[in-house]
Amino acid sequence: MVNKDLDRLGTTLHALSDPTRRAILARLALGESAVGELAEPFAMTLPAISKHLKVLERAGLIERGREAQRRPCRLVAEPLREVLEWVSDYRQFWDRRLDRLEAYLDKGQEKGRKRARKRK
Repeated sequence: MVNKDLDRLGTTLHALSDPTRRAILARLALGESAVGELAEPFAMTLPAISKHLKVLERAGLIERGREAQRRPCRLVAEPLREVLEWVSDYRQFWDRRLDRLEAYLDKGQEKGRKRARKRK
């Protein structure tokens, strides 16, 4: 059985895996925008942009409204916090690994300095 939080994380990561969707989120981080405005910088059709927006909406990363003919979208950042928390666990892992690598390299440099001194 899959943990519901991990499944949600997977949905969020899938949504973030596409550069077009990441660009849309970056634009929405600046403020609410209509679908047509979001589509402008991309060489794709409105239906293609709408498919990207549906993926982002299913992941909970955006909300879409309706104001007469305008369909404004806005960023919902909560799922991004969940990604950050998940990734931060791995950051601690890599920090420890890099600390050990640094200690190993420092030890090797010290041995090299001692050998150089003996040669003089």
